[in-house]
Amino acid sequence: MSTSDKPAFHIPSDPWISLRAHTDARIALGRVGAGLPTNASLDFKLAHAHARDAIYSTLDNAALTTALETLGLSVLSLQSQVQTRQEYLQRPDLGRRLNAASRKKIETLLPGTADVSIVFADGLSAEAVNLHAVHVLAQLLPALAAAGLSTAPVVLADQARVAIADDIGSLLKAELSLIFIGERPGLTSPHSLGAYLTYHPKPGLTDESRNCISNIRPEGLVYADAAQKIFYLVAESLRRKLSGVMLKGEGGLLAGEK
Repeated sequence: MSTSDKPAFHIPSDPWISLRAHTDARIALGRVGAGLPTNASLDFKLAHAHARDAIYSTLDNAALTTALETLGLSVLSLQSQVQTRQEYLQRPDLGRRLNAASRKKIETLLPGTADVSIVFADGLSAEAVNLHAVHVLAQLLPALAAAGLSTAPVVLADQARVAIADDIGSLLKAELSLIFIGERPGLTSPHSLGAYLTYHPKPGLTDESRNCISNIRPEGLVYADAAQKIFYLVAESLRRKLSGVMLKGEGGLLAGEK
């Protein structure tokens, strides 16, 4: 049989490939025998390295302070009871409360009350806060001001967990706490920002007392939409005097979707 008479070798098309344009998920990667192609394997290792780096990233306090002061906000830099990053990962409880020096710093402020206490915390991806938090807050502040809501000094909290906002909000005598914090990094989203709000914050509250808006980043929930959702929840929380499982994020739903 001549070469021209041999049947053409046919590589079947992969129906999943077209879906890759719509998701960052690892689909239709191909295979070489029982394993992944080299490029896919290397991409996975790089993503894993980015996720590990995110966990050990730190807040850029200087840049954040400058950006927040440009928005007309005063800033406090505080610290949880955690001493090292290793301790932070092993002792979540210590990341939920301020250390003694930070508590004293708040107590030396002039007494007063505010509607909203705002916290920027490193969480498990400080780089997410460095990249996104100021942009979201810049779009949120005009809505808060238009609603007549006052804000306490913005706190930059190092080595902090979500519940540290309860400690801070209580000391600042705020009606509601709002914390922007780096979420647990994923292999396609190492810089994802989360926002949690709690009505009448105080130490000892648990997760059912909070509302969460997650996946804030240009590739996920974009800044404008995040600010809109946060403002809706803040306004409803203060109006209804509750938060958490009793408060649904119904803003933007069509009639009949509730």
